[in-house]
Amino acid sequence: MSVETYGSLYIVRGEPFRPGTCVSLSDDSLIVGRLSKENTPEVAFTNAFVSRKHLLLRRELDQVVLVDLGSRHGTEINGVRLAPHTPYTLRSFDIIRLAKGMVVLHFSHAYADQTIEFEPLSYTRQWDLSEQDRTTVNWEKRECLIQGKRIPMSEKEYLLLRLLHDHPNRLVPNEEIKRNVWSERARDQDGIPDVTIDELNALVYRIRKKYGKDTFCLNTVRGSGIMLETETAETPSEGGHSSR
Repeated sequence: MSVETYGSLYIVRGEPFRPGTCVSLSDDSLIVGRLSKENTPEVAFTNAFVSRKHLLLRRELDQVVLVDLGSRHGTEINGVRLAPHTPYTLRSFDIIRLAKGMVVLHFSHAYADQTIEFEPLSYTRQWDLSEQDRTTVNWEKRECLIQGKRIPMSEKEYLLLRLLHDHPNRLVPNEEIKRNVWSERARDQDGIPDVTIDELNALVYRIRKKYGKDTFCLNTVRGSGIMLETETAETPSEGGHSSR
């Protein structure tokens, strides 16, 4: 990291930016908001649901504090909506959602001088589904009910999906995934199981192909981790069901 840079915002979704665009944080404060004739914030989006002055990021010693500036449609951190004008200290891997997910940002204290590639998120999701079309996950039986069809989960599919489901709307680091999903593997000196990124990508690919891309909205951040994006953060109960 350069001396002047103390953190980064990666744009997962938000016009007019390309997904994965890195915005380095170097000024003591900056405004994130909507571009207009009267207003040009430092990070400017074109989505009408983003307020003109949506949130403030400011540096406080070695920390970065986020403050929602009373935006009309709100700001969420890891699925939890912030109270307006209340400071929140950001941590690496925090996921910031503006206007109910119209804009999605990933914060990191680390800095990268290149664009990171994000896999695109689904822009439209149907939440008010009929019982026949509803997707239901039964964690106890380790199966999904999709459009009336029961689909059993393999051991690795279950371990990955349950881990992500327990941390909705948060980027789960690859190291944490490897420890939970491949616990039987030999580990390196840092305690990380010997799992290649190709194996992890192959597991995600199988899940998308088997259950459909819209059943589990998995967002993979290359070299960092995976996020399961949901409309609201849920706290699962053992043996219970979750529906969309």
